Amino acid sequence: MEKLDQFISDFSSFVWGLPLLIILIGGGLFLLIYSKFLPFRYLGHAIQVLRGKFDDPDDPGEISHFQALSTALSSTIGMGNIAGVALAISVGGPGAMFWMWISAIFGMSTKFFTSTLAVMFRGKDSNGELQGGPMYFIVEGLGKHWKWLAIAFSIFGMFGALPVVNVNQLTQAINDIILIPNGVEVGLKSNLIIAFVLVVLTSIIIFGGLNRISKTASKLVPSMVLLYFGLVLFILISNYQLVPKYFVLIFTDAFSAGFYKGDAFLGGILGALILLGIRRGAFSNEAGIGTAPMAHGAAKTNEPVREGLVAMLGPIIDTLIVCTLTALAILVTGVWETTSDNGVSLTASAFKETMPEYGHYLLMICVFVFSISSLFSYSYYGTKCLSFLIGADKKHYYNYFYIFSIILAATTSFDMMINFIDGIFALMAIPTMIGALLLAPKVVIEIKSYINRMKTAKRK
Repeated sequence: MEKLDQFISDFSSFVWGLPLLIILIGGGLFLLIYSKFLPFRYLGHAIQVLRGKFDDPDDPGEISHFQALSTALSSTIGMGNIAGVALAISVGGPGAMFWMWISAIFGMSTKFFTSTLAVMFRGKDSNGELQGGPMYFIVEGLGKHWKWLAIAFSIFGMFGALPVVNVNQLTQAINDIILIPNGVEVGLKSNLIIAFVLVVLTSIIIFGGLNRISKTASKLVPSMVLLYFGLVLFILISNYQLVPKYFVLIFTDAFSAGFYKGDAFLGGILGALILLGIRRGAFSNEAGIGTAPMAHGAAKTNEPVREGLVAMLGPIIDTLIVCTLTALAILVTGVWETTSDNGVSLTASAFKETMPEYGHYLLMICVFVFSISSLFSYSYYGTKCLSFLIGADKKHYYNYFYIFSIILAATTSFDMMINFIDGIFALMAIPTMIGALLLAPKVVIEIKSYINRMKTAKRK
C-alpha cells in the first residue's frame, strides 16, 4: 500500500505540472477576456434565468435550470468546500485561499463556455436521447476526427466520477466526530459497516436515474447550504474581532507564502502555493474539469447561453462564498495552528472550538448530506461516460463499479484518495479545455445572437 500511495502521489504531481496550469488558468483568463467579461456583466440575468423566468416545459432537455445547477453543485459543494479548504490551509496556510479565489474567477468563464457548449452541441446516445457534456461537444462541435479526444475524456471521466474523496472524508468524519468520542473502536470492521450503509443508500437513488438524482439534490443541497452558512456565520460573529486580521492575511500571505509546508514548484514556494490553490480550487468548483457540463447539458432549454450563465454561478457559490466562509472559520478559531488535524477533521475542530457541545455534530449533518448528494451526482457523470463509450443500454454496469469504489474509499487513506482524484481531474481537464478553446469562437457568435434576440424581445 505504501508503494501504491507513493505511485499515486507521483502521478498526481506529474500531471499537475506547468502545462496543465497554463491550459486551466491561462485558458480561463483567455476565455474571460475573449467573452469581454460576460460572466460579470450578466450576473443579474443569470439569476433571473435560475429563478425560472424563462423556463419553457416544451424546451428540449430533462431537467430545469435550477435542478441542473443543484445537480452540479451537489457534486462540488461538500468535501471540496469542507475538506478541500482545510487541506489547502493545513499545507499552504491562509494564502492558499487567495489562489482558490483566482481559480474561481477564471473558472466562471470556463464554466460559462463549457456549459454553453454542452447545450449548443448536444448529441444523441445509442438510445437516441439528447445528451450533453465534453465528449458530445467535442464530437458534435469539432467533428468525428476529434472523437479520440472525446473517448479520452470519457475514460478519465469514469474514474474522476468515483466518489472516493467524499466517502473517505465522510468515513473520517463519522469516526472522529461520533464513534471515537463515544468509545467505539474504529478500524477496518467499522469502516466496512459505514461503507455498507452508504452502498445501500446510494443504490436506492442512483438506480433511479437522473430525475431522481436531480430532485433529491435540489431538495437536499439548498437546505444544507443554508444550515452550513448559519453555522459558519455564528463562528465568525463569535470571533468577529479576528475576521479582518485573517481576511487581510489571506491577501498578504498569498504572495509571501509564509506558512507553506510542502515542496517547491517552479523554483520556489510561492509557485508551489499558487499550484496548491489552483488544485484545491479545481477540486472545489470543478471549472474546466468537465463534470458540470454533463449536468447542465441536460437542462430544459433551447438557449445555450442561458445555461452557460446559470453554470457560471457555480464557482461564485461554492468557492468565492462557501470556501471563503470555511477558510475564515478555520483561521479565526486558530485550529489550523494548534492541531495536526487535516481534511474534514480540521473543519470539525473549528466548529467544536466555538460550539463545544454541538458544533461538530451539526457539521456532521452537513457533511453527511453533502457527501450523500455528491454520491448521487457523480454516479450520473460516470454512467454518461460509459454510455458514450459502449452504449446507453450498458451504462448501468458503471454503477456496480461505482458501488465497489465506495467500499475501497472507506478503507484507504485520505492522501491516496485526494491524490488519485487530483490526478484524474487533471487528465479530464485537458480534453475539456482543448475542446472549449477551439470552439470558443462559436460560443461568442451565439452570445451576440442571444443578446440581439433579448433586445428584440424587450422592444416587443
